Amino acid sequence: MLEIKVETEGRQTYMRPTPDGLTDLVLGIGGPKNRFLVVQRVPDRPGRFIQVWHEGDGPYELEYRAGGPTDHYRAAVATPERVAEAMVGWARRTEDWDAGIGWESLGLPAAEPVPAPEPEVLARLEEAVRDELRGGFGTVETLTGWAADCLTKDGVSPVTQEQARAVVERLWLERVEEQERWTGVSDADRLERAFAALGAAGLTARQNFTCCRSCGMGEVGAEDESARGFVFFHSQGTASAAAGHGLALYYGGFDDSEETTTAVGGEVAAALRDAGLTVEWDGNPSKAIELPLPDWRKRLVG
Repeated sequence: MLEIKVETEGRQTYMRPTPDGLTDLVLGIGGPKNRFLVVQRVPDRPGRFIQVWHEGDGPYELEYRAGGPTDHYRAAVATPERVAEAMVGWARRTEDWDAGIGWESLGLPAAEPVPAPEPEVLARLEEAVRDELRGGFGTVETLTGWAADCLTKDGVSPVTQEQARAVVERLWLERVEEQERWTGVSDADRLERAFAALGAAGLTARQNFTCCRSCGMGEVGAEDESARGFVFFHSQGTASAAAGHGLALYYGGFDDSEETTTAVGGEVAAALRDAGLTVEWDGNPSKAIELPLPDWRKRLVG
């Protein structure tokens, strides 16, 4: 698999495709509403991506950016096979991935400097963003929108969208560099594995789902009408886990019976234990499943 995320014009997302999978996506573009692909690394590195546009019988317009606007280049490539080869090489960080491609600069102007917020505001914003990054969910885009509003008081934010983006991108890269030094399997990795297994077994399994238990219980039934039951934790739970206070999981069936809820709870608890997690649950269907999770370390993806 390639450590990339691919997004299509139709906003379909392909996470960690194989080289053959990426090649198939390139070969498939050119028709209505399927004219381009944008590829970014996993985890995302803001300002670093490669993309391709193709329509009808025209050439393949390949572009990549290696930092800011002045590091944005383009080239016309004759065949989709060469485009796919270049994209695979870029994803693998192969030294000569773009050999023989005639790049030209787009000539974009350098980005205007963004003035920093007031020191007290900046300190509060950095603390809030770091807390969100420890949670491990979200993207640079979603975190930027959140950061621009998180200090709002009386309808006024002391932070502009541009200031929020600058802080998020800087702290995102700081976190990415930190997680590149991580070793071993974390509790967040184990939880991801357990939720994947539960989803494959026919349950609706959602992480960081809605803002609270009440909203989650009200909305989970609409996620997959064919599911046998559900398990989820909400964003407040994510914050708790990231702060070292453990995590509560909510579960059940869609028939409101204690028997089904108990059965689903047992299935969830077993999957969590199989993934190597410590589970605190006594089989009572009215109680959440509690996970201590001393080693959260949730990896950013973006």
